[in-house]
Amino acid sequence: MTSSVKRLVVTGSECTGKTMLAAALAARYDVPMAPEFVRGYAAAAGHAIGVDDHWPIARGQVAVQDATVANALRLERPLVIFDTDLLSTVAYAWHYTGQCDPGIEAMARARVADHYLLLDIDVPWITDGVRDRGDQRQHLHTLFRDTLARFGAPFTLISGSWDERFAAAVGNIDALLHQT
Repeated sequence: MTSSVKRLVVTGSECTGKTMLAAALAARYDVPMAPEFVRGYAAAAGHAIGVDDHWPIARGQVAVQDATVANALRLERPLVIFDTDLLSTVAYAWHYTGQCDPGIEAMARARVADHYLLLDIDVPWITDGVRDRGDQRQHLHTLFRDTLARFGAPFTLISGSWDERFAAAVGNIDALLHQT
């Protein structure tokens, strides 16, 4: 997908503050934000997510992101913030089921965003009934980092306190917006 709108993705393993940071950044820059599609999908599914859910999740994530980019173009905004994207779908597919459809991987490769903020696992784990892999944080973090690298996605590791994360993210976005 090509557009004049820069696409920034906040990504990483569970319980790293992705949604909170994405929302704060969208508010700061007054730009649209695409939510994480799978959270609502999983809540509505009423069953454990399996291989048969991968394509509906991928299509749903793409639809949410495309609508957000269209909204940014309509509003003449230079940026959209994505709370995860298809690379997260790929990483979680591999983690939970040990496989990911090559078609989903191809679609993810074709839609690599302009920049990713990979959130580190150096913040407290908070159990909420959905997050279920607190004992596997390092493994998931490594999987996300390796997935970004495998797809050639430009990314910055964001660590530290919530304030430090926000400041680092703002610095990255400011740099992204000034690229030509």
